[in-house]
Order: sequence, then C-alpha cells, then structure tokens
Amino acid sequence: MNGLKTAVLMITLTLMLIAIGGILAGRGGMTFALLMAFGINFIAYWFSDKIVLKMYGARQVIETEAPGLFNMVKRLAYKAEIPVPRVYIINQDQPNAFATGRNPENGAIAVTTGIIKLLSKEELEGVIGHELSHIKHRDILVGTIAAAIAGSISYIAQMAKWSMISGRGGGNNPIVAIALMIVGPIAALLVQTAISRSREYDADEGGAKIAGTPLHLSSALRKLHTSSKEVPFDANPATSHMFIVNPLSGGGILKLFSTHPPVEKRIARLRSM
Repeated sequence: MNGLKTAVLMITLTLMLIAIGGILAGRGGMTFALLMAFGINFIAYWFSDKIVLKMYGARQVIETEAPGLFNMVKRLAYKAEIPVPRVYIINQDQPNAFATGRNPENGAIAVTTGIIKLLSKEELEGVIGHELSHIKHRDILVGTIAAAIAGSISYIAQMAKWSMISGRGGGNNPIVAIALMIVGPIAALLVQTAISRSREYDADEGGAKIAGTPLHLSSALRKLHTSSKEVPFDANPATSHMFIVNPLSGGGILKLFSTHPPVEKRIARLRSM
C-alpha cells in the first residue's frame, strides 16, 4: 500500500512541476529548471554517498576492526538477499544510523558510536535490518528524485519572482502567479516529506522481517527517539531524512515538514505485526 502511495505522490510532484512551470515561467523556464534539476540529480545519484559520509566524518571499518558489527551486517544482508554493504562508524554520541548508496551493489550503512553503546544486540539488529531494507528497495534513489523535482518547483518559483520584479513575468494573471510562487514550493515540500514518511514505514516493516521480529526494532525506536532529544547532533537539515530517527528536534508547525512519521505510529505499526 505504501508503494502505491509513493508512486501516486511521485506522479503528483511531477504534475505539479509541469503545471507550475508552465504557468509561472513558460515552456522555456520549465525546460531550463528541469535540465538543472537533472544535473543536480545526476551529481546526487553518483556522489551523494561519498558526500554525506565525508560530511559526518564516517570511518569505514573492516571485519577485524569491528567483528561484531560487521558480522551482524553480513548475516542480515544475506537474509535480505542483497550484497553486503560497506560498514562505517561515526564518532557521534547521539545514537543514530543511516544507509546510503545508489543501489544494493553500492550500498553503505553508517552507525554512530552512540547507537552501538545504547542498544542491545537484538535492537541493533532491528536497526540494521531497517537500513538494509532502505538499500534493498532503492529508497535513496526515490528520495533523490523527489528532492530534485521539489527543488525544481522552488527554483521555478524563484525565477518567476525575479521576472515579475523586473517587469517581464506574471503571465495573464499575476495574482495566480503570486499565489503559486508562495504555495507551490510549500506544497512540493509537503509531498516530498510524505514520500519520505511512506518509505520509513516500509523500511520499518522490511527491517522487522529481516531481523526476525518487530519488537526489538520498536524498542530501539523508543530509545533512539528519547536520546535524540537529549543528545545534540549538529546534523545538516538537508540530510536529516536519511537517519532512522530525526537527529534534529522540532515541534509545532515544523512537524508538518518532518521527513519521519511520528515514532508512536511507527511503534504501533510494528507491534501490530
């Protein structure tokens, strides 16, 4: 069901891009924004894993350096029927983890030193299963495409704004154009976050099946959610969607733009399995 929801949301984003681009900037502006988005998407697809791992000072480890963690990833990857991903450790007190890589053949899993200290072996297996599910279902690719389309919509809105300021834009109905400049990027961001939330639910379910039980993952999520509020993490907001729990704290209206579903709902879904 979440897979269908993701497909519908991706189509919605694409149609929004076409409609907003056509109204605000015409065919020429939309084409330029699309080409720019594809260029950004190309760089993100091929190099995003290296960029984000370097951003957080992740250190790749081999079996002899971290035998327990490495063998856990290897065993669960075999269960998930995907190649064994590269394993990284981030020297960070906040317990957290993320997966990256454009496909299962180039996957990588990064865990913080905090998560290794906090979770039991069974709970950590649930987290690793969650990240392996992301890799198996190419969620990084889906997220990159969604971000590129949403970014294109925002870029077109900026183009239209400066065109109107210079007196060359606005089309036949400047009021509609102004409304789209404000509402379009916000709507695109909401759809993008909805896609991310759907993928998190799927990764929870897939991770529980890979690890063998949903209870340990639900227990891990509870601990991670609590610790993320107590232990600060200077994470880049642009990469917060990659982590198993949001490394940044935020409430109120910011919850509308959260890339993660509420932890209580994630736990309830896992316990109902």
